[in-house]
Amino acid sequence: MQALDDAAAHFSYICPIGYSNSSDCGYCRRSRSGQSSKRYSYYAVATSLTPDFYQALIDRCWRRSGTLLYRPNQKNSCCPHYTLRLDSTAFKATKDQRQAVNRFNKHVIGESYAREAARLHPPTREQVRKRNNEFDLAKRIHEPEAPMLKSPPLPAHQFTVALEPNTFTEEKYDVFENYQRIVHKEAPEKISRGGFQRFLCSSPLKHETVTGPDGKERQLGSFHQCYRLDGKLVAIGVLDLLPHCVSAVYFLYHESIHSFSPGKLGALQEIALALEGGYRWWYSGFYIHNCDKMKYKIDFSPQYVLDPETLKWDLLDKEALRLFDQKPYVSLSRERQGISEEPVKESASEIKAGRQDSASDADDLDDGEDESFLFHSGMPGIPSLDQMEEVDMDGLLLRSDYADSFFSASDLVVWEAERISQYGTLKSRIAEMVAAIGPDLMGAICVDFRKRSRS
Repeated sequence: MQALDDAAAHFSYICPIGYSNSSDCGYCRRSRSGQSSKRYSYYAVATSLTPDFYQALIDRCWRRSGTLLYRPNQKNSCCPHYTLRLDSTAFKATKDQRQAVNRFNKHVIGESYAREAARLHPPTREQVRKRNNEFDLAKRIHEPEAPMLKSPPLPAHQFTVALEPNTFTEEKYDVFENYQRIVHKEAPEKISRGGFQRFLCSSPLKHETVTGPDGKERQLGSFHQCYRLDGKLVAIGVLDLLPHCVSAVYFLYHESIHSFSPGKLGALQEIALALEGGYRWWYSGFYIHNCDKMKYKIDFSPQYVLDPETLKWDLLDKEALRLFDQKPYVSLSRERQGISEEPVKESASEIKAGRQDSASDADDLDDGEDESFLFHSGMPGIPSLDQMEEVDMDGLLLRSDYADSFFSASDLVVWEAERISQYGTLKSRIAEMVAAIGPDLMGAICVDFRKRSRS
């Protein structure tokens, strides 16, 4: 095992939690007691992830919240979550987006600076013509930033944007507290430093510096993109920088800049980062079509949506949006092939409610087992129970508080005796996680059962 110990840094360490229903939905505000409340996901906890591995996960419908990883079941949800990404190399700002940038730039620079700078540092006619006729996002979005402005004179305001470590500071917490209380109308007693730390500062992503195909060095890992106006922190973009994307985790701002459309400006800054940094793709997080608060995401184009069944990307065009208008669950590959949707498997509680004639069938199922077993969930894009029976998991690596080093799943005393179809057993828990992640990624993970405090 010495070779494995030497290669420990290259693994991603994950502990399975399981498949379950959230207590309530934060998007439609339905509780579990509500008639239509469903928000099922598979959950795991990550202690350490390589950027490459997490890139693979988000390309399979996963996201993270702090160190919690989750993959939603789009077929069994009141508000299905779909992964979006935007191609920064093809992005064209809309009129509204251009106006937001220009309005903020004018506020920062000020009329006096604009007049004096034009006199002291006059642009050429070609530069004026090009600026008036073209909107170059990479140039225009950085136009008011202090390092980009020639002096003298001095601008009306000092504005800076910088990538900083994703660490907790009181300055950052003050912005978070203001944003949650004023913008999200959250009760003050529900806002805490610990919550901010867990949600937006804690991350399992390792930090790396790599050289891209273009020869540019790129930072990978979790960062805070901090926006300061006259020295005061006014906004934070929580970002995961991955091999092929800038993944937006959260964006928050102080109420004092609300009138300048900070969410829109932050998104444009992140798209510019994807373009300039060589990441190319901007992932705006999950898209929920029936949630009005999410509609702003499709104002940025071209957007692509991840098909939950094929895990392929499809252009989110007018035809695709029409399908989302018509159906609660959409697989664009299935729609194109004209294949009818398979019905979602009924749960034990539904069967016992009288939706199946055979009482004996209901007696064979346990409510909690059926609804909490991933292989009974109908989650799209994962192997079936029969397919997982054929997957050799014997060599899967594990860590435990009771062993000093790595060991294989086959070393477990119960491994040969258990079957993955036996809900709740250790083998079935591991099989669920492998299915949700993808059997082809088994070689990149270590199932980490160590206590979090020791990882």
